[in-house]
Amino acid sequence: MVDPGGALWDLLDRYVAAEALELDDLEVAGSGRGQTVRVVVDHPDGVDVNRLADLSRGVSRLLDEHDSFDGSYTLEVTSPGLERKLRRPTHYRKAVGRNVKVKTLVPVDGATVHEGVLDEADEGGFVLQLNDERRHIAFGDVKEARTVFDWKRAAKPGKRR
Repeated sequence: MVDPGGALWDLLDRYVAAEALELDDLEVAGSGRGQTVRVVVDHPDGVDVNRLADLSRGVSRLLDEHDSFDGSYTLEVTSPGLERKLRRPTHYRKAVGRNVKVKTLVPVDGATVHEGVLDEADEGGFVLQLNDERRHIAFGDVKEARTVFDWKRAAKPGKRR
């Protein structure tokens, strides 16, 4: 993840906000010619593929104008999707009420894998509701976290539920 206070974040955040979208995440992976710049944008009403394509062209021009990278890079502009990584406090706040899976660096209440409904989140951590238990987890203890979409099978046509 790119430092949220970094120059690249600031540059892209201003541009994306001017396009009436939210810069949700920014990741630069790899090095040299193998660098990938992943820009994740969001909007309360969602983001369609045409909007992503337009934004991608604008972000590409912006990065080229500011000589943000030495050599070539691959640009990906996307929306968070149904199952999304949770990496920043704002991600957790937006996911309150959703099912999540969290892996922790250290055991929390005797476990390192936690699945439940994200009940609340603040700047220091979050609370998961797991059946009858509420589990408090600090952001510093999180190794990996993501929302989990419940894929339910639709009934066959003509069948009653």
